[in-house]
Amino acid sequence: MLAHGMMACCQESHSAEAPFLPELMDLDDDDELTPPTSTDRRREHGKRMRREKAAKEQYLTPNEEKGLSAYVLRMSQNGYPLAVKVLRFLALVIRRRRGKAPDSQSLSVPGKNWPQGFYKRNPQLKSRRMRAMIWDRHDHTIYPKVTEWFSIISEELARPDVLAEKVYNMDETGVLLGKLGSLKVLVGKNELRNYRGASSKRTLITAVECISATGNCLHPLVIWPSATHRSHWTTHPTPGWHFACTESGYTKNAINMHWIQHIFDPLTKAAANGKPRILISDGLASHESLDAMTFCYENNIILCRLPSHTSHKLQPCDIAVFRPLKTAYREQVERLFHGGAGTIGKQHFTLLYSRARLTAMTARNIRSAWSKVGLVQLNPQRVLGSLKAPSLQPEPLCPRVSALPDSANIYMHEAPMTLNTPTSANGLERLRGTLDDILSTMSDDESKLHVQKLYNAAEQSLANCALLADENKSLVEQNCDKKARQAVRATIPGPAKIMTYEDIVRARKQAAKALSDPQGKSSHHAEVAAAERQIAATGLSEHYGMLVFS
Repeated sequence: MLAHGMMACCQESHSAEAPFLPELMDLDDDDELTPPTSTDRRREHGKRMRREKAAKEQYLTPNEEKGLSAYVLRMSQNGYPLAVKVLRFLALVIRRRRGKAPDSQSLSVPGKNWPQGFYKRNPQLKSRRMRAMIWDRHDHTIYPKVTEWFSIISEELARPDVLAEKVYNMDETGVLLGKLGSLKVLVGKNELRNYRGASSKRTLITAVECISATGNCLHPLVIWPSATHRSHWTTHPTPGWHFACTESGYTKNAINMHWIQHIFDPLTKAAANGKPRILISDGLASHESLDAMTFCYENNIILCRLPSHTSHKLQPCDIAVFRPLKTAYREQVERLFHGGAGTIGKQHFTLLYSRARLTAMTARNIRSAWSKVGLVQLNPQRVLGSLKAPSLQPEPLCPRVSALPDSANIYMHEAPMTLNTPTSANGLERLRGTLDDILSTMSDDESKLHVQKLYNAAEQSLANCALLADENKSLVEQNCDKKARQAVRATIPGPAKIMTYEDIVRARKQAAKALSDPQGKSSHHAEVAAAERQIAATGLSEHYGMLVFS
């Protein structure tokens, strides 16, 4: 009975306390909680708040940190984000600019954990890992190019005689013959070695691949970096594969023409059944040679050139095919090394690469690549949605300090001595102390607030000036140490374009002009002409002559 009575009392007390919560939430603004007595006691004795005391013990003052934060934001919006490790040296620059004390040059940089505390105290900042990319590939640069590309390719895909299975993309990729990456492995407990053996050869072999929008892939063309071909390089059976050799290992006009004539056209012509085929490629010069454009025009192949610097967003081979292909190739190399092979040579490439193609170049990966570039069912938002459109109105680089109102009534007192304009943080601090002594005898809170705002703005300005002075010094050193560069003829990168018969005619005219233009002679012809002039100058033309082999 006693336990039952206690439970009943508890239930009644809970039911009585339940309406108390809404009443607590509905308290008026006047019903404020009183601060602790310890806080009142510290304020009566003129002691500083704990927050102010902690700010005095920091490496930089709060206003100096605001100036550093504004500088970091400005550099980030200008496209040059600062590394986290640079913050410590920038803080040292600001600290040294406080005054001209003899020990200002002996200051040390803040601790290694200071940057983490800095961007925790400034929530408008956050750390992020970024990879380097040239400006021509940034979103705000390629956005209009991507928009133009979809407006051009949509007209070709909308033709009734163009089918989805007749759209192809070709590209070259370089594969390092025996490269091994870092790998998480299992070793003995007492093992101290943190590396493993690898091949010293870093030969690069080029492979030309072509995929269709339906998920199929054509036979590859392998380009060996050699002057001649060796028979033992192709001992592994690879029916349908083609091989070529160049000293550099890269493609050229003759190789691209061979690929179109003997690989692409025979493997796709029967399925096309006389209908046009679309071949998408990047703006490499060998892809747009006169012979290649003529052959494509005669065989109803529509050449489509991607805009410059957009292959990382628009080319299906680069989006979802080549990366898993190289990953699968490295896995095959790992297996071969585990089997005891100390060196990977060209004789191993066809075996390893054929296995990697079976693993990576699946119909699923290929269809995913075409979907990501927005060419399956023509969805431009798959690409444009991942890009940041350029803003019409540029955002301010740094927040502005609000100006004082015109009605601000700041009392001026006659100084007992000539005041100098402070040029350092210490001088500004002394001037602030003088103003505080003057304003302490006054009851004008508005003037005190204005002086405080003025001091905050001046302290942030001094911090910004220190950072800008250091940046200007670095820029001057870079400009002085810059070496003279060789003059290179500028070329305009090609936009998105569909190759037509007019382009073939224009290319023929340029080729004919290059042959007939005497200014376009090669260096060999120039040497021959110079030798003939020297023979004529000596008067020995009747006895000597130049025999030129074409």
